[in-house]
Amino acid sequence: MIRYLLIGILILIIARVFWRVMDGILEAAGGTTRSRSKSSAVKLVRDPVCGTFVAPSAALSAEAGGATHYFCSEKCRSEFKHR
Repeated sequence: MIRYLLIGILILIIARVFWRVMDGILEAAGGTTRSRSKSSAVKLVRDPVCGTFVAPSAALSAEAGGATHYFCSEKCRSEFKHR
């Protein structure tokens, strides 16, 4: 009885490893896979004055020349406006 239980557990482990490997291969090939985490990547933008990278949602912004520029602080934004 224990022998069949151990064989069953071994088969489950092998199947799990097989599907994880296949999932990795599909992901590397650009196929669709299930999401492993609920977090999403945030694109960072560079402050044109000091070069710090900031998230647009947390940054200060200013319009200039038809483009939106993002800043890490009020000091950088005011320095950019006075150029």
